[in-house]
Amino acid sequence: MIGWILLALVVVTVVYAATIYNNLVRLKHDVDKSWANIDVLLKQRHDELPKLVETAKQYMRHEQETFEKVMRARSAVSEARQAGDVAALGPAEGQLRMGLGSLFAVAEAYPELKADRSFQQLQARISQLENTIADRREFYNATVTNLNVRIEQFPDVFIANAFNFRGAELLEFEAEELADVNMKELFS
Repeated sequence: MIGWILLALVVVTVVYAATIYNNLVRLKHDVDKSWANIDVLLKQRHDELPKLVETAKQYMRHEQETFEKVMRARSAVSEARQAGDVAALGPAEGQLRMGLGSLFAVAEAYPELKADRSFQQLQARISQLENTIADRREFYNATVTNLNVRIEQFPDVFIANAFNFRGAELLEFEAEELADVNMKELFS
């Protein structure tokens, strides 16, 4: 009888450990999937930005610094995205948002540009991508938090350590990106 009880305990323990392992694997893949979703959107925005800048250049001949700012930030985001460097992506995203804010603010001074259908469509597309990226970032951070909590909880920590599960980095942003945009600075 004791043999059956021990066998039942071993089976329950193995099933429980397997369940924990499978949940950790699922969470790890959820993090990868949520990063891939962000990556796709960043790539789409990366492809749209040169079109927006080129359209604006046709109207705004004296705003070279603004264009260069946007393109430098675009490159920084692209490098961070391609490297999968979550820590570098936050600051690069902040610089890109500031550059886009400057570009859109400067565009206000060019009525012909504001009326240009291509510019309007590209601006709307990039704004839509920005909103979607923000949603995906929120989902990514929630998924990372779930994984990080699970690999530190008892008894999951034993399985996580045994199978070398590691936490993931949150996608964080600099304080100035979280602050309200100073419209006076954009127009000065």
